This record gives sequence, C-alpha cells and structure tokens, in this order.
Amino acid sequence: MSRRLQRWILAGCCWLLLVGCTADRRTSPHRQTAGGAPAYGDTLVEGTIGEASTLLPILASDSASLSVAGLIYNGLVKYDKDLRIVGDLADSFKVSSDGLTITFHLRHNVRWHDGAPFTSRDVLYTYRVIVDPKTPTAYSEDFKQVASVTAPDDYTVVVRYRRPFAPALASWGTAILPAHLLEGRDITKSPLARRPVGTGPFRFKEWVAGQKIVLEANPDYFEGRPYLDRYVFRVIPDSSTMFMELKAGGVDMMSLTPVQYARETESRHFNGRFCKYRYPSNGYLYLGYNLRYPLFKDVRVRRAITAAINKDELIQGVLFGMGQRAVGPIVPGRWAYNPSLHDIPFDPAYARRLLAEAGWQTGSDGILQKGGKPFRFTILTNQGNQQRLLTAQIIQQRLRQVGIDVRIRVVEWAAFLKEFIDKGNFEAVLLGWLTSQDPDMYDVWHSSKTKPGELNFIGYRNPEVDRLLVEGRSTFDLEKRKKAYYRIQEILVQDQPYTFLYVPDALPVVSARIHGVTPAPAGIGYNLIRWYVPRQEQRY
Repeated sequence: MSRRLQRWILAGCCWLLLVGCTADRRTSPHRQTAGGAPAYGDTLVEGTIGEASTLLPILASDSASLSVAGLIYNGLVKYDKDLRIVGDLADSFKVSSDGLTITFHLRHNVRWHDGAPFTSRDVLYTYRVIVDPKTPTAYSEDFKQVASVTAPDDYTVVVRYRRPFAPALASWGTAILPAHLLEGRDITKSPLARRPVGTGPFRFKEWVAGQKIVLEANPDYFEGRPYLDRYVFRVIPDSSTMFMELKAGGVDMMSLTPVQYARETESRHFNGRFCKYRYPSNGYLYLGYNLRYPLFKDVRVRRAITAAINKDELIQGVLFGMGQRAVGPIVPGRWAYNPSLHDIPFDPAYARRLLAEAGWQTGSDGILQKGGKPFRFTILTNQGNQQRLLTAQIIQQRLRQVGIDVRIRVVEWAAFLKEFIDKGNFEAVLLGWLTSQDPDMYDVWHSSKTKPGELNFIGYRNPEVDRLLVEGRSTFDLEKRKKAYYRIQEILVQDQPYTFLYVPDALPVVSARIHGVTPAPAGIGYNLIRWYVPRQEQRY
C-alpha cells in the first residue's frame, strides 16, 4: 500500500502493494460496500508471501519490506490518486524555471513516532546517508545528481542540481529518516531495521519473525489519524494456504491468483463477504539470465530461449487471460512505451536454428551438447508463488522440446534475496519488477550498477544503453526522453538479457467489512487512512 515513488522494486509476490497502475486501467470491483458510518477501531490483516528483510527503506529493494515501510515513513512528495506528484512531508514545493532547483517548504508540527519534531535536519541527514559510499543502498544514483542540499531554516530545504535531471522531483519520494536516531551511527547496524521510527500513518508495534509485523495507528499523523487501529502483515508463504485463511477470516486482504479470481471466488457466499478488484499491474515478470555465466554470454542462446517460450500460452494457462505480453521493461500504456517493438515470436524451429548456429548439437538423450557438456541450467524462483512455479514448469517443458534441460529451484524469499540475488549466485531467475511512472531505469540496466546488492544483478553491459540511460534522465524534453527510451527498449529486445514474459493484472481482494476502498489510477491503497470498519461490523 506504499505511496513511495521508488521506481524499481523487486516483487516477490503481491502486485497490488505499490501504487503506479496505468492510468487507463480497467478497475472492476466485484461489489461495493455500503452503509455504516466511519468509525475508529478494528484491525486489517493483510496476507503476504514474503517477509520483510529490513524496515530501513534505503537498505531494502524488495516489495515485502517496502510495503511495510511505506506505512511507517513518508517522503517529501508522493503520488496522489491520479498519479500526480503532490506534497507529503513537504507542504509545498517549487521547481525553478530551468528545472535545476527545487525548494521544499516542509510541514510544521510533524512529529516522529517517538515525539521528536521533524525538521529539515532529517532531510539533510537522509540525503547524506544515501550518497555516503559506506551505505549499501541501491538508490544512491538519483541523489548523486544533486549539486547541493541546503536548509535555510528548520522548515525549508533547497535542492540544486548540476544539470537537468528529469526524475529529480520524483526521487524525493524516498523515505525520510530520523536524524536524531541515526546521525553519527552506522546505519547498517541500527536497531531501526527491526524497530523503525517514522512519521507515517502507522507506528511499529511488533515483529514476530516468520509470522507477522504489527503496526498501530499514529494518533498524531499530520493528515489525520487512520480509522483502523492496527494494520497487520501476516506472513503466509503459500498462496493456497493464504486463501484458506482469507475464507476462514484469518486474513482480510490478499492478492488473488488468477485461478482463485476466476474459479474460486464466484459463489454468492464469497461475494457477500469480500470485494474483488482487477486492474493492470505496474510490474512485469521476466526470466533473467546471469550474464556472467558462460552459457548465457551468447546472445543467440538468449534469443533462442525466448523463441522457445510461448508467452500467450503463459498468459492463458497461468493468468487465465488476465494479463498481457511483456516485450520490454516499460509496461504498455506508459508514455515511454515503444508500441513499435517487434517481440521475438514463439518459433521452436527458429530456436533450434539459433542454438545450432551457437554450436549446440543434439546428444543421444535428446539434450543439446557442446564440448561434451549438456545444455542444462536451473531457474531460481521464490517460494509460495504458485503463479511463478507454474510459469517455470511450462517454460521447463517448452525448453525441453528444443533440447534444453531445465531444473527448477524454489527458495524462501529472504534467502532468495540475500543468498542468491544479492550475491549473483544463480544461473537464471524468474522474478518480477514493480515500476513507477517515470521510465528512468538507470539502476537496473546501467553497467555501473552491477555490484553486490545493486539492481543490475544479472551483470548486463551495453555502452549504447549506458549512454541512452544518461541521455534519457538528463533532459526535460519529453520527446528527447521518449526517443532515448524507445531506443533502449529496441536494444533490449535484441539483446534479450531478460526474456520479458508478461504483465499480470493486479487482483486484490478485501473483506467487505472494510469500507472506504475507492479504486483510482493509483490502485486501491492511496487512501488507506480513510478505510474504516463501521462500529457494528468491527471484529477486533
């Protein structure tokens, strides 16, 4: 439910947790709740497959962590329901005519959850710790574009840039951290990773490892106290088990799988208890190749794998038609999406020709061989996501038909990130990205972002893409930016560092006792503090 403007977030499971759906979404609530006056009280329990890794947002890049942190912290700006950038901790802001200076006027009377006042000191600290080379964050690049950050007084912050930087304003949606608790300390050893202190609508209450994270309403929140008393993230690492818990009343909200949405939620009894929603997500699923691994260095091999995968089969068989093909890293409907992209079509014969050209010959067991070694690799994906597991199994079958032996390994989410993704310890990975509205993708594709813990963990390097990434973020001219991102998408289609698979629809379901849920271009979570349970329907 975060309103952060972070552009690239590793998605382990739920597609509804972050704002940024396409503006032309089709939103279809199954039924609308009615009746009952707004009242304070009750608890909302959200089911999540992945457990948070840290609740210090600048150290996290996964959706599980940032979903929780998004209710605890605020940025200077946020997206409103129509995906326009508006003030958050900043009461107002002004961008200079040349775009090189942003002046933020901060809200007065905002307090951290421990009672300390929020001031410009916190903004200055957050900037300094993000650009500190000792801070292991994936988000420093945006702030390295800043020439200076000054604070004329406690409630004014002036940010100056050396040159045009298109995502400048959006970048200040990053969570602002409490200077009085972190300044002069090693952030990587801070207890705030497990017991955070923010300014947001909910305060941290409890974290039971492997089970739940409990937040409670912030009575002093500057936009008004949330109606809900508590918000609980309950860790259930299996979507089928989570769905049973939903029906049993142990969970109030979750992201449905397509089969659950299409086949298991159509009874009158279910529809009387829950509201379903459907809209295109702001993310895509991909098969990413570790380009440091010799098997995937040859572009013909990567193109052959894509040609051997039937994306339409995945959309129908896995998503039940509730999604669309992904061709590149920008989802359809965004202004920077290149509609002229020519995807590699499903063509097993073409795949076999490319593999033969790359020197792979069929062995006696039907598996391709080269230099006496079989064409074999493992697809790594995260535990609990049946949609991804089924996708991997269908890919496994299709690749076997062209002579490639694929193994599948499923790993718990926290270990998946820490032991495999961050360390580059994988051959191929089935994973998702959640993206924001700005098309800047420097952190994911630039060759300088391949160090451990950074987002270009597959090790992709292309000098032209590097140049275009800088060009696309270094101008305010929309047509110049569009030209750069169109070309980047064309190159990525040619290079196939990922096989871009599909953009799934978001399929959230919410208990009907929760009122005030109003779908908008930003999804359903933008007005969470206005969600409520009428007094007569409260359970907790």
